[in-house]
Amino acid sequence: MNADDAIDWDDAYSNFAHIADGYAYPAKWLSLAGQFREEMNSKGLLKADLAYGAHARNRLDLFMPHGDLNGLAVFVHGGYWMEDFDKSAWSHLAKGALAHGFAVALPSYVLCPEVRVSDVTVQVGLAITRAASEIAGPIHLTGHSAGGHLVARMVTSTSPLAQAIRQRIRKTVPISPLCDLRPLMRTEMNKTLHLDAVEARLESPALLEPQEGIDVTAWAGAAERPEFVRQNALLANIWSGFDCRVDAVEEPGRNHANIIEGLVEPDHPLTRRLLCL
Repeated sequence: MNADDAIDWDDAYSNFAHIADGYAYPAKWLSLAGQFREEMNSKGLLKADLAYGAHARNRLDLFMPHGDLNGLAVFVHGGYWMEDFDKSAWSHLAKGALAHGFAVALPSYVLCPEVRVSDVTVQVGLAITRAASEIAGPIHLTGHSAGGHLVARMVTSTSPLAQAIRQRIRKTVPISPLCDLRPLMRTEMNKTLHLDAVEARLESPALLEPQEGIDVTAWAGAAERPEFVRQNALLANIWSGFDCRVDAVEEPGRNHANIIEGLVEPDHPLTRRLLCL
């Protein structure tokens, strides 16, 4: 028997089922995000629904800080490239970076199975390019889960970003990233993702060369599913052999749902690491 036959891959990548009140988080995120969007919009600090493509989901929100502008932070949401999340569920995560004078872009993207994972990669590249055209200065990238995969892909040698944009990227923090997509081919969700061996390899950051000179911190919760802890460490382990700066953090007590909450706090270690403070 192959060792993989003994692994329940669906369970390995099931997050909410293993978190106390896990299924309550999406409603909580929507509420917090909605309140924050209203507040920022009332202050004239929200540029909503900026288009970066023709599809209705090719839109991003850009939150502007008070006072001086120090650069651009981008947060890319997760949901296994297929779950019905969009930018409107994550607005509150801009708070930490905004407090330090960074504009924050949060894009939506077209989901699988309407597109493939490789198409989502291209969309995120277009979204970052659009946001970068609005905001000068350094770019700091972060994303959660599938979003962590997507920001890691942006700093690989096969990134869809133009070199001029890549050179502006100062820091990348994939949060709970999916760095090797091959195990997902063994899950039920692959009926939606349609990953095959070729695409899984070409879209797995851990199997690609990083852009020379990048600065990456892979960040996960110590209380996450073992597969996410493994994948987080995998990226730092493999990329440490290249000409770049890379490390991994396992934040104590954090799981796959609450790991992103650090981005709300200006002085949380996650926010500070993202912004190189």
